[in-house]
Amino acid sequence: MQGVRFKVITANDPDIFQERLNRFVEDLPEEVVLVEVKFSVAEGSSPLFAALVHYKEVEAWKE
Repeated sequence: MQGVRFKVITANDPDIFQERLNRFVEDLPEEVVLVEVKFSVAEGSSPLFAALVHYKEVEAWKE
């Protein structure tokens, strides 16, 4: 599967987690399509927020 990529984003603070996720998505090139984003929270003394971002590089649309 050519062009398929994954990125794991984590943080212990929900605001930092959101900032990291937003920054990653904003920095993706135009020829990238988000396929899926999965979220998880690990509970404990300091919760860990995590996202697995699945994205794919695609060719530009030609008319």
